[in-house]
Amino acid sequence: MNALVALCHFCELHGPRTLFCTEALHPPSPSPSSLAGVEVPGDRDVDRDGEGLTMRANSSATQRGEMCEGCRSLPASHPGFMSIDDETGIRFVSHQHPREPQLFSIVRQACVRSLSCEVCPGREGPIFFGDEQHGFVFSHTFFIKDSLARGFQRWYSILMVAMDRIYLINSWPFLLRHLRLTIQSLQSTALKVFDNEQGVCPQRAVRMNSVFSPAVFPHQRSGNAARSLTSLTQHPNLWASLHSSFSWLLKACGSRLTEKLLEGAPTEDTLVLHLICFLQEQEEELSCWEGAEGGISKPQGHQLDSEVDHDDESPGPKFRSLRHLRQALGAADFRQVAWHVLMGNQVIWRGADPSLIQSAFTVLKALLPVGCVRSIPYSAHYEEAYKCNFLGLSPDVAIPAHVISSEFSVLVDVSSETGCPSPPTEDNICSLYQFNMSSANTQPTDRGPTLLNKLEVALSNENLSVDVVSHCLLCLKEEWMNKVKVLFKFSKVDGRGREDTQKVLALLGTTGPGEEDNVRLLKFWMTGLSKTYKSHLMSAVRGGDRSPSQ
Repeated sequence: MNALVALCHFCELHGPRTLFCTEALHPPSPSPSSLAGVEVPGDRDVDRDGEGLTMRANSSATQRGEMCEGCRSLPASHPGFMSIDDETGIRFVSHQHPREPQLFSIVRQACVRSLSCEVCPGREGPIFFGDEQHGFVFSHTFFIKDSLARGFQRWYSILMVAMDRIYLINSWPFLLRHLRLTIQSLQSTALKVFDNEQGVCPQRAVRMNSVFSPAVFPHQRSGNAARSLTSLTQHPNLWASLHSSFSWLLKACGSRLTEKLLEGAPTEDTLVLHLICFLQEQEEELSCWEGAEGGISKPQGHQLDSEVDHDDESPGPKFRSLRHLRQALGAADFRQVAWHVLMGNQVIWRGADPSLIQSAFTVLKALLPVGCVRSIPYSAHYEEAYKCNFLGLSPDVAIPAHVISSEFSVLVDVSSETGCPSPPTEDNICSLYQFNMSSANTQPTDRGPTLLNKLEVALSNENLSVDVVSHCLLCLKEEWMNKVKVLFKFSKVDGRGREDTQKVLALLGTTGPGEEDNVRLLKFWMTGLSKTYKSHLMSAVRGGDRSPSQ
């Protein structure tokens, strides 16, 4: 945090003055290790160590003008203090005034405002003021007891000046708590000195018995104004102690709040993937336990979808993207296959190359939420649609007649082209394989769903890269998953009727051309909602009082 801490005093002769100032000097600067091996002329060790800070006296003295003892903190021969944070290399330097003229002007203006313009009820306490040009200031004003001062007290303030308003406001409780500790320590020390002096010579009785004279008043005022804070507290190491306290405050205030990138709530795909990983860990633990107890291995079933990840290192051509698959199948056949995928129908690929089929499934699965994907990448026999919506088969597997005649499935037969002299690469995949698509579906797929129409516009635009198309698909999926959540909450949780549901569909923008396909997509994607989200909605409904009209 780029900030500065200063102790200020209202002098009866010279007005608001800065007594002590601690600032942080950030790298690039000589590291602590390099500074440790270099002797700076005039450096001398100070017998005080802060937490994580090594204290040294600074070699350059601050330029000072004419001032009384009450306006002066360090003696004219004192070079100031410097502490080095061994972890970060930040140097904390303390002088009576900041070194840079711009900072001097900012601190000077903050000092004047804290002790004259900006006040709080009772005159003691924290205040906040500032602007973008001169910085923002957290100021805590307080009184120190002085038996020789008018009213038996002198007015001080501790400032923290920073350009970041939000950071300073967020640090308000932290600053207030720790500055009050420093202030209470100063006040209690000065109070003991005040009580001792009053015990020796009560000043109230002396003043009441003295004769007021205009000739004596300037001399009395001048004498009262020349008392320093060191004299008021009788603390021989006061400025070293304040340097240690201010340095720690700057270090702690800079490290207690950090900036983080907030990515928002987790998506449905993230929640489902976490659930899949959790189930996989449970299955692995169960397998290890069964194997250790009775030597029984876990029966080999179908793999979870997250375990099915095509191997990029395996030889042979593969589909790399939706655009690549669309080029291989052709625009019409690709739309037909993509339509079946989005509607939740069973997509069957049959061929002799498992890696090619697996890569096709990997590309097509990007069209669906993770919770809607049930995949068997390659099997020696047919599996029913309730088990998987992506099924890869070897070329000799026979498909039942009821599946061939069903409008809820699509078959892509992959046959090898003979006589192709070129080596199998990704670019000549169309010359290596022939793709024959068949489906009993009679519904037109050219009108919807809306998601597929928008995706095809992006795929057909050659000016858009593959990465841009992927991000476009991701945004479309998130948009439609939000519509699915609204529909689920409205129809399943709230139990609304058909007429009300139709009004919600119109508000969601799913009516019009391709309305039937849009509704089918929403209902299918509703099955992929995570159990976490569904249970959250159900518990919210059970926990709240909902009238029938709601």
